[in-house]
Amino acid sequence: MQHGKYRFIVGFLAVPLGLYTLFVVWPFVQSIYYSFTDWTGLSPDFEMVGFDNYARMLDDDIFWKSLLHSVMFALLVPLVTLGLALFLSFMINVGGRRRRGGPAVTGVRGSGFYKIVYFFPQVLSIAIVALLFAFAYNPDSGAINSLLRGIGLDGVQPLWLGDPGLALWCVMAVLVWSTVGFFVVLFSAGMASIPVELYEAALLDGASRFATFFKVTLPLLWDTVQSGWVYMGILALGAESFAVVQIMTTGPGGPDYSTTVMVLYVYQKAFRDGQAAYATTIGVALLLVTLAFAAVVMRLGRRERLEY
Repeated sequence: MQHGKYRFIVGFLAVPLGLYTLFVVWPFVQSIYYSFTDWTGLSPDFEMVGFDNYARMLDDDIFWKSLLHSVMFALLVPLVTLGLALFLSFMINVGGRRRRGGPAVTGVRGSGFYKIVYFFPQVLSIAIVALLFAFAYNPDSGAINSLLRGIGLDGVQPLWLGDPGLALWCVMAVLVWSTVGFFVVLFSAGMASIPVELYEAALLDGASRFATFFKVTLPLLWDTVQSGWVYMGILALGAESFAVVQIMTTGPGGPDYSTTVMVLYVYQKAFRDGQAAYATTIGVALLLVTLAFAAVVMRLGRRERLEY
């Protein structure tokens, strides 16, 4: 049985690892290399400039703004998204009233319908979601201000995406709305696999719904929550935040760079300003931020695995 085992394993891993190295690892290596050059992205000619791009990045006020906004996305968006998803999935699966002759723990009526409703935004492209909310946030004809006028709040007409103090929060709210449904379904599937006997035992011991959530549900779902936290953080640092900021905001990234995130700044420097080398420098910084975020989440979330 042991004869040829390693050749068998290597034979299966060679092609996937080769593709991963070619399309994932090698572009990272190239980006790090180009960050030490003055390459414009439009010409095959470039020269080595050492750490000039990194020194420029550290003196770039817009870079520090984009870094702050990206960190806010990575910290707040997963926190709110996963918190809402855990609450909604718990109510769907465990929050129902006890029915006569039924189990002690049950979900709300129509739980399947609620899952579909919550998951629906996930079916839509993030570009479509961003466009819909861009129209909704319009201060003159948008649905939100029209609703405020309809209920007599004519004096409350925020500029939303035109207000530097509100724009970033409006964009983050859209990202939460578009992704929370996915985690509701994910956590619901995890909760459905938890034996009902554990909930019944907790209720017999006098535990409240609140205590049951923190003492039974959350510990047994922790691995899923931790993976979701890393996944959501990477989305918030990457393509999802780029899409909503690029489509919804003025500039994009405005007003006054109040919504500029690192991934958008990379795009602008590379394709708008023709500064590909500097863009790769910011990209290297984004890579370090992403790796640090994942490492911190995995380290802080480490706990003993529970089995049931």
